[in-house]
Amino acid sequence: MDYGFPGSILTIGTWKQRIYDNIIPHFFLVSAGAAFKLMWDYRKLQQRLAETAREKAEAELNFLKSQINPHFLFNSLNSVYFLIDKKNDDARKALHQFSDMLRYQLYEMNDEWVPIEKELKYLRDYFELQRLRKEIGYTLEFKEGPGLHGFSIAPLLLIPFIENAFKHISHFKEKENYIKVSLEKTGDHFEFHIENSTQPPTQNLEGGIGLQNVKRRLELLYPGKYELVFNRGSDCFEAKLSLICSSYF
Repeated sequence: MDYGFPGSILTIGTWKQRIYDNIIPHFFLVSAGAAFKLMWDYRKLQQRLAETAREKAEAELNFLKSQINPHFLFNSLNSVYFLIDKKNDDARKALHQFSDMLRYQLYEMNDEWVPIEKELKYLRDYFELQRLRKEIGYTLEFKEGPGLHGFSIAPLLLIPFIENAFKHISHFKEKENYIKVSLEKTGDHFEFHIENSTQPPTQNLEGGIGLQNVKRRLELLYPGKYELVFNRGSDCFEAKLSLICSSYF
């Protein structure tokens, strides 16, 4: 039907074509650009938040460290050491071990890796200090294999296992109360084994915060290069850790 407007149908078709050819593509381009900018801004915001959190944590750590004047602290420990009666060898030895442990934590464990020899000394000192508290009625063993030298390990990786053992050791009166630690290295495999007696009801000992942190550190520092196994009995708890270690030479 002709209404006398011969150009009207052509004009409508032309506008539709212009909409499809120009406006809609531009709309999608603008939308895509806006979405990309939002994603970019969100990513930058997340990075700034992460950096702020890291800087805050570092600032808090530096503040805490600044509260402990190492020179004052070690001088005080030396003063206490000389005040202890020379006949009290155990007290002098314990204070000396504590001083060495503190020095290690303040000065020597800031690197990502430390020589196994230094880490072992720290573990021995801690073990011996705990032995003073549980000398009677407890069997405490700390065995080291001959190959424990010449490689590096993440600092303070093993201490949570020993802390956990002393925390949850049993207090039997008619049975053995024990903690047994063994460390050895064969080839590039480092093996750590610890077992302690526990009293029922046995808790979920591998679920503590310290051991959970160890698991996370292992995943980050030894991806695909470690094996961690927990065994829980009615009156004992056991942890076995195997690492593939590299020489530091």
